[in-house]
Amino acid sequence: MILTKKNLVVACLLAGASFAAAAQASSPVGVWKTVDDATQKEKSLIRIVEANGVYSGKVEKLLDPATPPDAVCKDCSDDRKDKPILGMTILRNMKQSADDKNVFEGGEILDPNNGKVYKSKLKLVDNGAKLDVRGYIGVPMLGRTQTWIRAE
Repeated sequence: MILTKKNLVVACLLAGASFAAAAQASSPVGVWKTVDDATQKEKSLIRIVEANGVYSGKVEKLLDPATPPDAVCKDCSDDRKDKPILGMTILRNMKQSADDKNVFEGGEILDPNNGKVYKSKLKLVDNGAKLDVRGYIGVPMLGRTQTWIRAE
């Protein structure tokens, strides 16, 4: 079979798309849509990034019309107190588990609605299309899980 330039370009694009999909399935890096547990309304977009094996997440966009765009974390008790929620890092210091490549742990998550900081554990599910985000105090059994949807 003779590969034309056009076929070669298509093959390269398909290979690149397959590689990107595989990388996406095993990494939380990207943009995630959060949904309120009680109301099931979309709340925000969180961008998760990685630097030197450490993952963090920042509020990129507020989706709930009830949340003012200039909302601040008035109940925060750390360096985020009275800082704008938009642009705030709410997920810190997450690292990939040595035991399970779909799990990221060891960090913390902030709930800007009440200012509380919880230990956190992330798990990629549905081939990376969803992210189970567990916030807890003490041990993971004592917490709650919210499912984020990959937006990008």
